[in-house]
Amino acid sequence: MSSGKPIPGRNGSARSDAAPTSEAVINALPLPVLTVGANDHILHVNHAGETFFDHSARLMQRRRLSDIIPFASPIIALVAEVRRRRASVSEYGVELVQPRSGLERSVDVFATPLGDDEDAVVLMLQERTIADKMNRQLTHRGAARSMVALGAMLAHEIKNPLAGIRGAAQLLEQSGNEEDRLLTRLICDESDRIVRIVERMELFGDERPVERGSVNVHGVLDQVKRSAQSGFARHIRFVETYDPSLPPVLGNRDQLVQVILNLVKNASEAIGADAVDGEITLSTAFRTGLRLQVPGSRERVSLPIEVAVRDNGPGVSADLLPDLFDPFVTTKAQGSGLGLALVAKIIGDHGGIVECDPVPRRTTFRLLLPMSSARDGRESSAEP
Repeated sequence: MSSGKPIPGRNGSARSDAAPTSEAVINALPLPVLTVGANDHILHVNHAGETFFDHSARLMQRRRLSDIIPFASPIIALVAEVRRRRASVSEYGVELVQPRSGLERSVDVFATPLGDDEDAVVLMLQERTIADKMNRQLTHRGAARSMVALGAMLAHEIKNPLAGIRGAAQLLEQSGNEEDRLLTRLICDESDRIVRIVERMELFGDERPVERGSVNVHGVLDQVKRSAQSGFARHIRFVETYDPSLPPVLGNRDQLVQVILNLVKNASEAIGADAVDGEITLSTAFRTGLRLQVPGSRERVSLPIEVAVRDNGPGVSADLLPDLFDPFVTTKAQGSGLGLALVAKIIGDHGGIVECDPVPRRTTFRLLLPMSSARDGRESSAEP
């Protein structure tokens, strides 16, 4: 008979012989886990599931699966298949739109029957967002490295011949008739446009270290907003949703202004000059839990600062999304396709992540950035 006293462990310390309950184990999991019974009634949900669906367990246990997941979702069919086959079934990359918030997520779904109960099915969801963020960021950095070499080559091989072409066209313009002058002017204009593209590409080859410090991101957003409202976004309403307690960002203020101004300009162009209900939302938030390993070391950096630019334009085509941050990818008739590639490079140089959440009439570009700290690890004060 057990005396109920602590049992010595391997290292000589006392350990309890009381095993954790199965419910405690399930609640300790960081992934959402649900159990559904007959008629898809929700029997149990763990703590991560409450957070994921933004509902309390008590409320969810009075509902059916179709109340928190769209009726036509593949997850509903997956549960039915588990019951039919009496075997575990998994599906990857399922698009899940939550009816309450309209938030769209991509999840991997793992479903398995529960014991001898013919109706009970256990569901575990794993959101793909974090893994996709990592993959996208590595892709963006790879594209940026390719642009470094390409930009340097183009600057040398193209700008000099273009100067000669432009000079020859100017000489011809002096002796030509009106029709010839129109053609020479076209040659000059197109030569200038190519030079501007090459000069933008040269920015990718700038490997000089950039001074970084504590930056108040709200000051950056205010500067960008004032600049946009006085120029290209005069016809658009701005909405600000800021976290007033947000700590400073570790970054370069001028580069962050360049990044956010680029995103706001893209949002304005997506809305269109003739829109009467155009709206751009600038938001900030503090997020915990996302950490990236610094290349070439074992150091892991937290990215808790979130800055988002959202517009109510038509959205981004699903076909374009995988290559959105690659060079020369654009839907604009006069666009160079280098703006978002430069955004990805700058944010990557900051050790951060840039991502796009494309929802019709609600496209969001989100930046995740490191927090600035003093040498002793304490939060440092930011510049205005």
